[in-house]
Formats: sequence, C-alpha cells, structure tokens
Amino acid sequence: MINMKKLDHFIDGAFVAPHSEDYFSNVDPATGKEIGKVAAGDAQDIDDAVAAARRAFDGPWATMSLGQRLDALQRVAHGIRARFDEFLEAEMGDTGKPRAFASKVDIPRGAANFEFFATIARAMEESAYQTETRDGRGAVNYVTRNPLGVVGVISPWNLPLLLLTWKVAPALAAGNTVVVKPSEETPATASLLAQVFNDAGVPKGVYNVVHGYGPDAAGEALTKHPDVAAITFTGETRTGSAIMKACAPHIKDISFELGGKNPAIIFADADLDAAIAGTARSTFSNTGQVCLCSERVYVERPVFDEFVDALAARAKNLNVGDPFDDATEMGPLISHDHRQKVLAAFQSAVDSGAEVVTGGGIPDVGRKFAEGAFVEPTIWTGLDHNASVLRDEIFGPVCHVMPFDTEEEAIALANDTRYGLCAAVWTNHLSRAHRMAHAIDAGLVWINSWFLRDLRTPFGGVKLSGIGREGGRHSMDFYTETKTVCVKL
Repeated sequence: MINMKKLDHFIDGAFVAPHSEDYFSNVDPATGKEIGKVAAGDAQDIDDAVAAARRAFDGPWATMSLGQRLDALQRVAHGIRARFDEFLEAEMGDTGKPRAFASKVDIPRGAANFEFFATIARAMEESAYQTETRDGRGAVNYVTRNPLGVVGVISPWNLPLLLLTWKVAPALAAGNTVVVKPSEETPATASLLAQVFNDAGVPKGVYNVVHGYGPDAAGEALTKHPDVAAITFTGETRTGSAIMKACAPHIKDISFELGGKNPAIIFADADLDAAIAGTARSTFSNTGQVCLCSERVYVERPVFDEFVDALAARAKNLNVGDPFDDATEMGPLISHDHRQKVLAAFQSAVDSGAEVVTGGGIPDVGRKFAEGAFVEPTIWTGLDHNASVLRDEIFGPVCHVMPFDTEEEAIALANDTRYGLCAAVWTNHLSRAHRMAHAIDAGLVWINSWFLRDLRTPFGGVKLSGIGREGGRHSMDFYTETKTVCVKL
C-alpha cells in the first residue's frame, strides 16, 4: 500500500525506494509546511522502470485483447471515483488549489480521461484499399495501427492529475506501456493512481512512476533512454527545447504542449457582461496557472474604460485564501520560488511604466496561511507592447489591458508574440468572429467563451507553444505507428 507521507517510486507493480536513498520535501503551497518526503530518482531508477515497462509491453499487456485492455482502463476510471476524497486531498495538498476547483475539474476529468480514450480506442477504424495491377488480379492494401512501445510521460504541476491522465490514458489505450515522471512539485496523485492500477488488475509494469527532478536526474534520464520510444511533455518552452535535444540522437517521437501568452480580444459589440466574466475567469482561474489563461487583453476603445473598471471590481472581490473553504475562488501559487518569479514580473511592469489598476502585491490571508505562496490578482494598463511582461509568460493571476481601434490592429497585436496556444474573441458580429478566428495564429480560438472543450477535437499550439496535437483520434495518432500491408491477389 502507498505511504502518502513518504512517496517512493512505483516500478513493476510495487513501491520501491530510490537507488540513491535520497528524498526531498513535498511542501503544501497554501501553508508553506512540509507534508511529506518524495523519492529523488536517478538514471538507475529510470533503467529499472523502463525495463519493467518493456517486459510488460512484450508480455502480459501484449497478450491481452483490445477489449480486455480497455476494460482495465474503465476499472481505473471507477477506481479514481471510488477514491475521490483521497485524490482530492492529495491534489489540494500538492497544489493548494481551492476545493471548489479541484473537486469540479481535476478529479472528475482524471477519471473521465480513461473512459473517454477507452471509448475512442474501441471505435478506431483501419483503412483498406483495392489496388489495380497489370495482370488484372489486383491487390489489397490495408493499414494497421501498432503501439510504439515504452512511452515517457513528463507531466506538469498546474493540473497534475488531469494532464497526467490526458497522456497516460491514450498511451495505454493504444497498447503502449508508460514510465511517468510527474513534476517534483506535485507527486502525490501520480502515486495514488499507481495503487488504483494495482487494484484494477492492470499487469505490473504497465504503469510506472519515477519521482524526481529534470536536469541531471530522472527527467533527463527518461528523455535520453534508448528504449523509450516517445516522449510526451507539457510544461514551459525552455524545458521542451532541452527535451528535444535529448531526444534527437534516438529520433524519438515527441508531443509538446508548451507555454502561452494568450490574447483575449473584446469588441464593443460584445455582450460586455459575458466578456468581463469570461475574461476574469480566463485570467484568474487556478491562480492564473493554466497554459490557456489570458495574460494579454485587448479592448475596443469605446468600451475600454468600462471594461477595465468592471474587471478590476471582479479582481478585487475575488475570495483568496483557505483552499478548504468552499467560498474560496483563488488559492496560492505552486511555490515560493514561483511567487518570487511572479512578483519580479509585477515589479518589472511597474519599472516599465505600468499603471497598476489593482493588485501587485501579497494579500492578507490570515495567520494560518501567512506562510503560503499567495499573490493578489493583478491588472495593469499603460504599457508599451514591447515591455518584457507582455512578451514573456508569467503564469500567474495577472493581465495587461490595452485599447485598440480597428479589427486589423487587434489581429496585429494578438499575433505579435512568440507563442500561439489559444485566444478568446468576444463579439456578436458573426462575420468578424470567423475572420478573427482564421487570422489569429493559435492552435485554438474561442468565440464568446473560454475553456470550453470537446475532447474529440485537436488541442495544441503553434510557434513556441508546442508540437503536435492531443485529443480524440489525434492522441491515438501520436501513440501509434501505422503500417501498410500489401497483399497481391
């Protein structure tokens, strides 16, 4: 059974101590207090995990029928729901996020991802083609999908269970086995999921977890391992670049969902109340620690002042503090180190001439949470578009609001970035909505909404926001290799 106070690796169906015998602290960002110890993985631990995953891939996982494998994933989904409160406690302890958010988003989606991809895998079709030949007898070409082998999964800290299962579920549904390296900031739910896999009767070695850091540690060893066929990663762009270099010698398949500096564009003809509420959500959800959050907001000039005042009022009224209070809307940042980064951005904005409409500091959240990594929801105006805080991802509860005058100007401002993950456009003009959607350089454009997803659609970014697409059959395309078989008749 799992010891949540001392998280070991999970390799070949069992929890095992690290070869190094080293552990690091797991800290609750809401209180600043240590809540446990976590195994510090190294290359030896990765070797063990990859070997176990390869044995399972060649053995029991391969001998199971598709239906048996997918039934097992359905049992994993049921297991997450059966232990809902344990997952919720683990997720909140790691991230400090409010119970109202984690209970409605993280844990339900963690279970749903397994059910969704089991359904997708059952419905996947294979193609066949009749081909003419000179002798008139013809040939048949048919296409099969085959799993890649061992897949390395490197998951982020902002939505730990949701984004981990978003990768693990399709990888396993396609017939692969996995070695997971969760963020060192959020190790708990990956370990708790291991117990669910055992309880669901999934063969040992199919799902493995090695905790630890990235550079010169478990993460780097996983990306460089010659027996790992593919790497899927969600995280910051600089880390993605380092992983690409590590994967290059073995020409591994890679799927990256990286950073964003996403625009929200509000036209004067929009439903202003909906646009204000939607932008508040897209700026401050999960303390701004969502790759899809809006850090750049552009508002048509006739409604600029009204919009800024209303957005600021919402920011000031956000309930920040105790994650266990159902009224709490915003929790802490993931760590004090990340808070220092965000506060440095706040200072940089001021130094660059920003008008601080609201926020910019550390809130008073009471004695119990005084050592937590909290910051105020923050809004700026008045910056030049070349200011560093408008170029670099901050990943905190902050946005800059800038006026624009024409549709063409809004498009130019939105596209003036190295990133291209998503955008939100608020307008009631049908033709304009479609023009904007086509003109914005991003992998996903919302019209009059935000964070509304159909899991069958492709998700991913352009430019520095990533490589590849996830979702529905697009995930299955990554986790399988197609093979053509030609039969002469």
